[in-house]
Amino acid sequence: MTPSDGVSERFGELLDTRPEILREAAEDFGHLVCAPPLGVLRPRSAAGVGDALALAGPRGIPVAARAGGHSMYGQGQAPGGIVLDLRELGAVGPVSGDRVEVQAGALWRDVLAATLPYGLTPPVLTDYLGAGVGGVLSVGGLGGASHRHGLVADSVLELEVVTGAGEHLVCSPERHGALFHAVLAGLGQVAVIVRATLRLVPAPGLVRRYCLYYPGLGTYLADQRLLATDRRFAYLEGQARPAEDTADGWTYMVEAVAAHEGAAPPDDRALLDGLSFAVCESTDLPYAEFADRVAVDEEVLRATGEWLHPHPWLNLLLPEDTAASVVTDVLAGPGFRDLRDNGLVLLYPLLSSTLRAPLFRRPPGEVVHLLALLRTAAPGTAGPMVAANRTAYEYARAKGAVAYPANALPMSPADWREHYGSRWSTLAEAKSRHDPHGILGRGHGMGW
Repeated sequence: MTPSDGVSERFGELLDTRPEILREAAEDFGHLVCAPPLGVLRPRSAAGVGDALALAGPRGIPVAARAGGHSMYGQGQAPGGIVLDLRELGAVGPVSGDRVEVQAGALWRDVLAATLPYGLTPPVLTDYLGAGVGGVLSVGGLGGASHRHGLVADSVLELEVVTGAGEHLVCSPERHGALFHAVLAGLGQVAVIVRATLRLVPAPGLVRRYCLYYPGLGTYLADQRLLATDRRFAYLEGQARPAEDTADGWTYMVEAVAAHEGAAPPDDRALLDGLSFAVCESTDLPYAEFADRVAVDEEVLRATGEWLHPHPWLNLLLPEDTAASVVTDVLAGPGFRDLRDNGLVLLYPLLSSTLRAPLFRRPPGEVVHLLALLRTAAPGTAGPMVAANRTAYEYARAKGAVAYPANALPMSPADWREHYGSRWSTLAEAKSRHDPHGILGRGHGMGW
């Protein structure tokens, strides 16, 4: 029996096998891996997801869930299998008190649009709100408020899921807790998220965005540590930018945001006290505009066609004691010279104590730093960039770094075992119990 035997007959017209649909499902935001599925299903309920998984499991047919399609290296693809297009599961609401129910196919932009009329927002949002809810929760989700509130996934109160065995369950820390913790930041290995209940916090009307510029990495990292630990800002990120007049060829910018309502604006002097920046710029913005600011960049990149170019991105979490040397060496390396012309470098601190999802891996220490190397390649030129990602990963890993697993980075089963360390057995046990046929999350290459 081949994996496809009986699939088309079982689903009939529900299985979309049109060539243009298969081509779309064979691509992702990375545009580096092309793996056509057997077909695409668009479930409208948890029962529809369950039917698909119950059929696929005993036949060994790989299944991948997809909403925004923003994986980098085929992680959300299902070669020769079934892609579950969750966009029909895109409802948001109701908002009740300090929480909201959200289906996994919704985009974070939809979530914010539904909660802001109530004066509420998720505690942490990723910079790009066009990503799907289920995908972000599966990888963990980092953003400018993570130094205060942890992962996007840490705001989840309850999940409705369908396991790889086809079992439909509602889980929370108190109910099926092991499954709940295996799903959040679990890279889609044990279940498909159908719905999440999210905690909400009051949303400000306005924010003041400070851009603080530093000519040297040392003072930049020291101030970032101070700002992360004293939590004076609601939002804290940062960038490395090319420069011609600094010792290492880069200048560093802290991006820090304070919330306010206009009548009582932030106290600039108090917020900037004790910092060693060279230049400060500040702007007041409506919160909604600030939260979805990347939408403007997306429009420009779609207009130029660059949005559809390959994106060989690399995200690393660096321990504090080696962060400066890793950043310096990677940015000076020959494999990343193109960052000066066609890339963006994010560099900002996180507090380990706020990152609570058990399967989310990070280096030891109170403070860790996200280094995100976000590049765009001309079609057909990304191969050397992916190879450079691998070289940088191995170098950084030797210095204690951990991958934030939203990357254009080939990972072997041995890499994954090292990545999870003592948590590997926890994930393996959950996989064996809830996805016994190993049909979910094959795009990560864990080798189950």
